[in-house]
Amino acid sequence: MTSSLTPPWGDAAAPRVEALPRPARLHLGDVIRQGTLGPRIRRLRAMLSALGIALGIAALVAITGVSASSQAHLLEQLDKLGSNLLTVAPGNGLDGKPTVLPPEAEKMLARVGPVQQVTATTLTPAKVYRTAYMPKDRDGGLQVVGARRNLLLALRGELESGRWLDRSSDKLPTVVLGHDAAAALGLSAPGTRVWIGDHWYAVLGILRPNVLAPEIDRSALVSWSRAVHDLGSNGTASIIYLRTDPDKVSAVQNVVSATADPAAPRNVAVSRPSDLLKARGEAVSGLNSLIIALASVALLIGGVGIANTMVVSVMERRGEIGLRRSLGGRTGQIATQFLIEAAVLGAAGGVAGAVLGAGGVFGYAVWQGWPPVVSLAVMVSGPGVAMVVGVTAGLYPALRASRLAPTEALRSL
Repeated sequence: MTSSLTPPWGDAAAPRVEALPRPARLHLGDVIRQGTLGPRIRRLRAMLSALGIALGIAALVAITGVSASSQAHLLEQLDKLGSNLLTVAPGNGLDGKPTVLPPEAEKMLARVGPVQQVTATTLTPAKVYRTAYMPKDRDGGLQVVGARRNLLLALRGELESGRWLDRSSDKLPTVVLGHDAAAALGLSAPGTRVWIGDHWYAVLGILRPNVLAPEIDRSALVSWSRAVHDLGSNGTASIIYLRTDPDKVSAVQNVVSATADPAAPRNVAVSRPSDLLKARGEAVSGLNSLIIALASVALLIGGVGIANTMVVSVMERRGEIGLRRSLGGRTGQIATQFLIEAAVLGAAGGVAGAVLGAGGVFGYAVWQGWPPVVSLAVMVSGPGVAMVVGVTAGLYPALRASRLAPTEALRSL
């Protein structure tokens, strides 16, 4: 049988032509191992490169986290002052006479989704005096109201001394005095008695001034059941206080009247959100813009640092690239190797930077007494951004170095 390398005319003296070897190709696994070889054998340089990347990502996480924590602290303070507090009271009917809220108004309002807390007071015709011998017209403008037990919590009220109403107050004649009421009665501490509705009432506590509900300051507060059964209250709420989701105050305000009194919503007077709500909205908008601006600046600075680190890392290894080229390494293989190395360093530095930045945010927030806030999106995207920026920064130098002539690249050895 005639060999395929033998001329068809069968000249036995013709020279034999040897087949050329096929060029070797690196498999994907080989390329990955080659790309991760640099960080493994040059640990110090890899650590320094990853450190530069980590600092850039840590700056991004820390700046956004500290700004978000500061924002959360400010909003928390505004919410404590009552930016999410609404008051509902009976208004006047078409005839100009005062109306009353339906007995089920509280329960109906509690069913509104964004409403977080509902409490109320009920007005009584009784008056409070220091002694039983005071003239009836010398009441000092003080009022006696029945209060729900969660009133103090909903209004963020605080006791100056003593304690708040509890279950025993339903059976025993006890009262808590507002700050101004206690001053008008000449009382500075609990443990004494006041005259209410022809009965002596023991003073359980005295409240501090309440900026959210100043009407409470000039009130003597008794339990709801005693206000109804002993002091002549009609059992309907004179004022209902609502704590709502801070982001949905306006939406709740639009449905409160129809919810409290579906038959006559015009007879319900709903307080407009205070100026604190407007301040809260402006604070949220302004701080969000600030966080975005700071994050952009931090990302730019971090990106420049990452790019500089990767460019220097690649350009310092031109001699190594020239040696590989002279040994037959292909342009694509060399470029892929360094891109994989850039991705590995970027990912490692990104993870370390995200952890470092989050730790800094938590430490600073705890030191300042703020609620620590670290965006999950920033934590997750930080390593991804570092990897993308690292690969992008290493792309051009890797391609340029891989295209160098072996002789020119070897000069740097």
